[in-house]
Amino acid sequence: MANKRLDHVGVMVKNIDASIAFYTEILGFELKGRTPHTNGVIELAFLGFSSGDETELELIQGYNDSLPVEGKVHHFAILVSDLQAEFERLKQLDVTFVDEGITTLPNGYRYFFVQGPDGERVELFQR
Repeated sequence: MANKRLDHVGVMVKNIDASIAFYTEILGFELKGRTPHTNGVIELAFLGFSSGDETELELIQGYNDSLPVEGKVHHFAILVSDLQAEFERLKQLDVTFVDEGITTLPNGYRYFFVQGPDGERVELFQR
């Protein structure tokens, strides 16, 4: 098998409309597509930051409504160019922070976590 790149990260959500609003209006994603699953129960939405060849976020509604506090994915990371500016911007919005501040790792990488509508952890990350 030829591995090329990570294609998408699937996150199970309870309310796909609330999740689409959070990821587009607060975190700046673009809704790339929304479709019902062929099973007639599940609904899917695909989000990203560009129309290019990128890893996408797939929101999945209807698969399981009994989500744990952290959601079905522990976290995924969004690469940003100015972490401090993003931290300050999000502090002005109705966003739940997991940590009180920015963490800097020994290698200089910096990050902080926020929560999505279903408690999923979203890491904002700067190398």
